[in-house]
Amino acid sequence: MTRTILRGGRVYDPLNGVDGELRDVWMQDGRIIAAPENPDVRAEVIVDVTGMIIMPGGVDMHCHIAGPKVNTARKMLPEQRRRARVMARTNLTRSGTLGTVPSTYTTGYLYAGLGYTTAFDAAVPPIGARHAHDELQDTPIIDKGFYVMMGNNHLIMEQIAKQTPELVDAAVAWLLNSTGGYAVKLVNPGGVEMWKSGGDGYCGLDEIVSHHNVTPRQILTELARSADRLSLPHPVHIHCNHLGIPGNWTTTLETMKSLDGSRAHLTHIQFHSYGGSLDDQSTFCSQVPVLAEHVNSHPLLTVDVGQVIFGETTSMTGDGPLGHYLHKVTGGKWYSGDVELEGGCGIVPITYRDSSFVHSLQWAIGLEWYLLVNDPWRIAMSTDHPNGGSFLAYPEIIALLMERSRREEFMKRLPQKIRQHCTLAELTREYTLNEIAIITRASPARMLGLKNKGHLGPGADADVTVYNCQADLEAMFRMPRYVFSHGTMIIEDGEIREITDGRTMLVKPAYSEDATPVIREWFDRNSTLQFANFAVDAHDIGEHTTEIPTNGR
Repeated sequence: MTRTILRGGRVYDPLNGVDGELRDVWMQDGRIIAAPENPDVRAEVIVDVTGMIIMPGGVDMHCHIAGPKVNTARKMLPEQRRRARVMARTNLTRSGTLGTVPSTYTTGYLYAGLGYTTAFDAAVPPIGARHAHDELQDTPIIDKGFYVMMGNNHLIMEQIAKQTPELVDAAVAWLLNSTGGYAVKLVNPGGVEMWKSGGDGYCGLDEIVSHHNVTPRQILTELARSADRLSLPHPVHIHCNHLGIPGNWTTTLETMKSLDGSRAHLTHIQFHSYGGSLDDQSTFCSQVPVLAEHVNSHPLLTVDVGQVIFGETTSMTGDGPLGHYLHKVTGGKWYSGDVELEGGCGIVPITYRDSSFVHSLQWAIGLEWYLLVNDPWRIAMSTDHPNGGSFLAYPEIIALLMERSRREEFMKRLPQKIRQHCTLAELTREYTLNEIAIITRASPARMLGLKNKGHLGPGADADVTVYNCQADLEAMFRMPRYVFSHGTMIIEDGEIREITDGRTMLVKPAYSEDATPVIREWFDRNSTLQFANFAVDAHDIGEHTTEIPTNGR
C-alpha cells in the first residue's frame, strides 16, 4: 500500500486535458491515484521534481524486437555486432550488444532508458508465435505484445474466397487466441503469396492471388471489417502493397479509399508516399500532401511514420519481395525466409546516407507526415525500428519537430535538390510539448485501445517519465531524470535502478466453437504441424500477462 508522490512537476497529460500544469502525481500499487482530498494523508515516498517535466511513459506501437526474423538478423550480421558498443554486466543488468538489432534484454534496458515503457513487435507469423513469446519474456521492464501476420494466410484467404464472413471472423479470432497475439497485421496482402508462387510480389490491388481466387483489395477490406466485427482494440494494421517503390503513392491512396467505412491503421506511411518512376531516379518525389489530406478528412484512419534516420541499420520485414528488391538495389547480403500458411521475411543490411538524394528525400518525407497531419491524435512516432533507424533516434526526431530552425540547419547538409521534390522547407509548424506527449504516448495508446496506458489519470498504469527541463530538447528527451514502470522507479539519472519483468498484452476474442472442426479439418489437411500442437500455452506466454477485453470479454 506504499504511496509515492512526484511533487512540483509540470505535467503534460493530453488525454486528461493537462497541458503543462504544475501539479503532483500520486501512485499506489502500480496505478495512478487521485490526489487525496484529506490533507493529512501522506505519501511514504516523496520525489521532488520541482522544475521538471512529467509525461506518461512512452508507447512504441510499431517496432521489430522479437520473433524469428529479428533473431535471424542477429545471426546474419555478426560484423555489425562486432562493431557495436557493449553494455557491461552489472549487479542488476546482463551484458549485451547495442547494435542496430540489440539483444533481447538490452532492448528492454534501452527503451526504459529512453523513457518508454511499452512496445509492440509489429509482424510475427502465426507459426513463429512461440519463438516471439520466448524473446518477449527475455525482454525486461517494458510491457509488450505483438501483431499476428494474416495478410497472406492460406486459411483466411480460403474463407474470404468462399465469402463466409463468419468463418473469416472465426479464423482471425482463433489465430489471435492460438498465438497470444494482440492485433491483425497485413503485410503486402496477397503480394507475398504471389512472390512465393513465382511472381514479383508487386501485384495490383485487383489482381487474383495465385491459387486462392482472392484479390489484395478483398483481403484488405474483409480483414478490416473482421477486426471491427470482433471489436478488437486495435484496428487492422496495414503494411501496404508496393512498399518502397517509386510511384507507390497511388496504391496507398487506393488502399485508403478501399477501407472507407472501416477503422484502419496504416503503418510506416513514409515508405508508401513516393511519386516518380522506377526507371528514372530523378523523378522520385514526395506525395505526402495529397495522402495527408486524405487522412485529415477520414477520421477512421490513423498512421505511424517510419521515419528514416541517417546511418547504418538493418531492414527486416515480413515483405519478402521487398527484401529482394533492396538486395538488388544495395548489392548487400540478403536473407529470405518463408514459412508455411503465411508470408515470411526479408533481411538486408542498409545504410542511409545524407549524401544520397533518395535517402535524404525519404528523411524529409517522414517529417512532412508529422507536419501535415493536422490532428496529432491521428499520427504516432515510429522509425519502424530498425528499418528506418533505431528507436534511440526518437529524441532527435522530437527536436526536429519542435524547432523549425533545427530542420533548416539539418537540410543544409543534404542534397539541395530535395527542396524541389518535397514541401518540407516550406512548412513552418513547430510541435509543442503537449503535441509531443500525444504522438509518443497518448495517441499510440489510444490507437491500440490501451485504456490504462498513455495518460496519468486515476486508474492508469503508473508508467511515468520525468525529464529535466533543458533548452537542448534532444538532450532532454535522450536522458530522463526518472522513469517509473507500474510505480517502480526503474531509471534514475540514466542509471537502471531495478529490473522488472513487464507484462505481455494480448487479446482473446470470442468466436463460435462450431467453427473449430472446420479450422481443424483445414489445418490437418494443409499444415505440417498438428492442430493440437499449434497453439501456445500459458508456459509459452509467461505468467505476467494482461488480457485486453474484446467483443464483450
